[in-house]
Amino acid sequence: MARKTYYGVTIGILMVETYFRRFAGDIGNAETWPFPVQYKVVRGATPANITQLQDNVLLEPFKRAAQELIDEGVDGITTTCGFLAYYQQQLAAFCSVPVATSALLQGPMVARTLPRGGRIGILTYDEAALTAPYLEAVGVDPATPVVGVPAGSEFRRSIRDGDAAVPYDVLEAEVLATAGRLMDHGNIGAIICECTNLTPFSAAMAERFGVPVFDSVSLVHWFHQGLRPRQFPRR
Repeated sequence: MARKTYYGVTIGILMVETYFRRFAGDIGNAETWPFPVQYKVVRGATPANITQLQDNVLLEPFKRAAQELIDEGVDGITTTCGFLAYYQQQLAAFCSVPVATSALLQGPMVARTLPRGGRIGILTYDEAALTAPYLEAVGVDPATPVVGVPAGSEFRRSIRDGDAAVPYDVLEAEVLATAGRLMDHGNIGAIICECTNLTPFSAAMAERFGVPVFDSVSLVHWFHQGLRPRQFPRR
């Protein structure tokens, strides 16, 4: 049995170094979870460089932080940035526990659940940065429609600048408008939210557009269920 510092925490979450407001529903807000989680901030992983992972400069810091969480006692690792799909294979190979880096991992499975003619669409923080290598790293078809929140939006500015004062309603309106542009691609049968900061608005998107929405919260609930299956009474 592996040595642990703490017990009863299944999910370890590698956090990007940010200072904006994380509302309930965000992976980085502990009130989102009905089970304990443990956070570890990866220093130097900021909004300025987390969407530019091809040079692998951040791979070693993420490996070190993941190992610290494992040594302390977690049973699985996830992250607070969907762009870390790019490191999925490297981190999974490195860690001694299962790793689920990004909500994008759900893409291939969700695509196979849709009725004939339906396809997934991806909602992202930065459309220009979410290029084919990030999608291919987790088995998502690079031809999948991808729409990002505008660079000049309060959503992106608040994350970049660490501004915790932007009202929820302002962010929700921007996210819903962006999701509407994604739906304009046609035949979108489900939305996958790359960005973990979109999850507080998933229910509003599902209600507005009438399609399932999958995000980091749905990923982590699925992940946790496998790591800690529910025990049922014997009859």
